[in-house]
Amino acid sequence: MNKPLDPKVLQRAQVFSHYLKNTELRVDRMAEAQAERAGARVGVSRPHESAHLHVAGEAAYIDDLPELAGTLHCALGLSPVASGQLTGMSLNPVRAMPGVVAVITPEDIPGVNDCGSIIHDDPILCDGEIRYLGQPVFAVLARTRDAARRAAALAKDVLQIEAKTPVISPRQAHELGQYVLRPMHLARSTTEGGAQGAIARAPHRLKGSFSVGGQEQFYLEGQISYAIPKEDGGMHVYCSTQHPSEMQLLISHALHVPANHVHVECRRMGGGFGGKESQSGLFACVAAVAARRLRRPVKLRVDRDDDFMITGRRHCFWYDYEVGYDDQGKVLGAEISMISRAGHSADLSGPVMTRALCHFDNAYWLPDVSMHGYSGRTNTQSNTAFRGFGGPQGAIAIENILDSVARHLGKDPLDVRRINFYGKTENNVTPYGQTVDDNIIHELTAQLESESDYRSRRAEADAFNTSSPVLKRGIALTPLKFGISFNVKHFNQAGALVHVYADGSILVNHGGTEMGQGLNTKVAQVVAHELGVNFERVRCTATDTEKVANTSATAASTGADLNGKAAQDAARQIRERLATLAARLHGGRAEDVRFANDAVQVNGQELPFCSLITQAYLERVQLWSDGFYATPGLSWDRETMHGRPFFYYAYGAAVSEVLVDTLTGEWKLLRADILHDAGKSLNPAVDIGQIEGAFIQGMGWLTTEELVWHPTSGKLTTHAPSTYKIPTANDCPPVLHCQLYQGQNVHDSIHRSKAVGEPPLLLPFSVFFAIRDAVSAVGQHRVDPPLMAPATSESILRAITAVQAG
Repeated sequence: MNKPLDPKVLQRAQVFSHYLKNTELRVDRMAEAQAERAGARVGVSRPHESAHLHVAGEAAYIDDLPELAGTLHCALGLSPVASGQLTGMSLNPVRAMPGVVAVITPEDIPGVNDCGSIIHDDPILCDGEIRYLGQPVFAVLARTRDAARRAAALAKDVLQIEAKTPVISPRQAHELGQYVLRPMHLARSTTEGGAQGAIARAPHRLKGSFSVGGQEQFYLEGQISYAIPKEDGGMHVYCSTQHPSEMQLLISHALHVPANHVHVECRRMGGGFGGKESQSGLFACVAAVAARRLRRPVKLRVDRDDDFMITGRRHCFWYDYEVGYDDQGKVLGAEISMISRAGHSADLSGPVMTRALCHFDNAYWLPDVSMHGYSGRTNTQSNTAFRGFGGPQGAIAIENILDSVARHLGKDPLDVRRINFYGKTENNVTPYGQTVDDNIIHELTAQLESESDYRSRRAEADAFNTSSPVLKRGIALTPLKFGISFNVKHFNQAGALVHVYADGSILVNHGGTEMGQGLNTKVAQVVAHELGVNFERVRCTATDTEKVANTSATAASTGADLNGKAAQDAARQIRERLATLAARLHGGRAEDVRFANDAVQVNGQELPFCSLITQAYLERVQLWSDGFYATPGLSWDRETMHGRPFFYYAYGAAVSEVLVDTLTGEWKLLRADILHDAGKSLNPAVDIGQIEGAFIQGMGWLTTEELVWHPTSGKLTTHAPSTYKIPTANDCPPVLHCQLYQGQNVHDSIHRSKAVGEPPLLLPFSVFFAIRDAVSAVGQHRVDPPLMAPATSESILRAITAVQAG
């Protein structure tokens, strides 16, 4: 008998239901209902496929899996210094701790002691050189998690280290010429002398520096792996990861076994945001090595503080720039150096810097430009992927420049932004050589400007500021253009399996991972649409390296694009076989057979879908298929940094209005208006949820989420929720208008939709520049505020002081 739901669970379900209803009010439900009656299963709003499990607390994550008998728990002994040489370890006190079964050191790794994603420069356990404070040096295996953690905490007492002076800041690394990979340079010249020539000839010049901080992914489910030894040297690893295939290869190298001995599985993650693309590798490898050595299941679930201390995050960037522009604010030439804090190893810093350089242009035509990227090697955690993957760090630099240009000219920043937009048929080639052939930024921005009442609200803000000496209002409208595809060509591929069972139910497995973003929901919708069945017939299973091999990471906003196309390919093959059978058995032509609303129309008859499946099974028709997709038309030369790295662009814009207290530096977001391009959305409700979530997350990056390392010890001092502040419900504006731009992808994406994971993280640029606008109002907009991101209250007060002094 079913037990009654706990009242708290019911309350959560009601809150979720209320949110869904509010979300659906922002989409055209009448049009969606009509499309659904006509047989459409894509382009309609559906709840997340696991939503009912989430609100009831029944969605199983790795730590929820029943532990097998004999399971041991693992914890990591961390370096207490940021730089130095490990000269010895006295591990007997660790082994003597209650409950401890074994201690693992680098010598216990049978294969390669490396978990580097691209460059093999990242040891699983310290190989002698101490690289950062928090680096794993040994692993403790104990009967309970608490016992393992208590023993691992002795690291500071049992490690002998010759400490050295650490390099902490990216500028310090740059001054030392200390990089994790060679510097990158990307330039485009249309006039004599290139960027510097154009700047020298320009009527106006601007030179300055700017910086943005990093950002912790702060996934709700921390890093976790559960390794189970199997027969004949096999290893089954449940891992919270965005890249099961990479984990499979890293584990196989560490164990010194072929990849076919390693089985990696992930049903869902409690968030990833890029933090589980490559950095889950260390934890997966340690768990697998320990399980192999002890021949017992091993679970490694990292404490939140240790997660902060071990793993990397979004790269912070420092910029030095110089631009030349005309009287209207049109940029004639620009040169910029971008310096990132890469951390102690390369990880994904190369692709992140590449994407940053390729997004410096954002939505703007830059005729003469010269860009330089430096990935500084520092004695800090190795920074990695984070939603946007360098794109936000690149695009915010040009936005900051144009904001300053507008202030120097006494113009509305929107007018300066608009005059620099890419053209439709000319001035539409990026610095890296790709033609912007799908430009909708003019129409989208004009629609948002009108619907948000931007001009009248700016006038109201100016009037308010004139009569308000302490509180200042600011407003900003910022656009975005974001390239979609991995900027490494071979990652742009995906596979899928679709099984139709004899009872008409359908099972789908694909290479993407579900981290709450609704990927499985969208893929199931694609398959349901292709086979003309109700959504409820389709079930997606865990991502599994034994089902779809050689998968790419679920990252770069490509999850639905790649895996949706692969699943569509598999389902289409099955549908074509069924159509051929239906025509053979019932007459007519196969191409005239129609699948919709759980029925099959053939030669004037209508059969239930299940009936045709039964006939197909009896006629020995193959009812499963594999599918594959590779994004067409991509090219990239990493030496010249030219080519077509992106299949298409996503666009968007946002207007934000803030109120700043000039005495305390406190601020509040009063209203936000968002218009975002998701193409022909596969699921408008899910996409709106993604856009709103990205907006708040990006706002946190630019305003409250400050990372602080001690300047001499190298310790990350903001390593817990008590010192690191992500946005809460109270930070959401009381007025938030979010809608999808009506249109479709001109390129052949899955059902002409567009990716919606990463691009909207650029929308909250409008919040940062609205704060900057309010600070500027302190000096009647005559002084350019030296506001850096994150715009914490302290940073705002420093900028206000500078404006008042200037």
